Amino acid sequence: MAPGSGLLLCAPLALQLLAMAPDSASPAAASEGACLQYTNKTCEECLKNVSCLWCSSNKKCMDYPVKNLFPPRSLCELSSARWGVCWVNFEALIITMSVVGGVVLVALCICCYCCCRKKKSKKPDKEDEKAAREREQRRVRQEERRAEMKSRHDEIRKKYGKIHKFTSDFLFQVILQIHVLH
Repeated sequence: MAPGSGLLLCAPLALQLLAMAPDSASPAAASEGACLQYTNKTCEECLKNVSCLWCSSNKKCMDYPVKNLFPPRSLCELSSARWGVCWVNFEALIITMSVVGGVVLVALCICCYCCCRKKKSKKPDKEDEKAAREREQRRVRQEERRAEMKSRHDEIRKKYGKIHKFTSDFLFQVILQIHVLH
């Protein structure tokens, strides 16, 4: 199939919708049996009128049966029926529209699946960010407490002299406890 031919295959459907519009301005469309005059002529002549259906098996031009979406088999086989353009039969139109519709549905399902999966994968990221923020806040508080304890220890060292000369940490702990109690 040539590139862009999918759009051309949709043209008969669009023309059908236009033909079914209530305000069809074509005078030939308004008269019953206006298409019969193109019987045993060419498909192109018949399909100049959008309300006509060409049956290539018996070279008959007839009014499109607007009560049905597709012409009944009693009127013309789908493989022989032409409407809008001569090179597209109704069988090809049905197959093409089914394939295009199927591809669109599959693409839509894939998009929905990917979007849902992306949303699910974002939730743990937000939780990870929250946990990282909390860890950082705890680390900052710990550093503040550590700095506060160091400054308190330095005050005690200044108050009681150079404590680092003592040979035992036990003595420093005793002095620290006495200072905390008072």
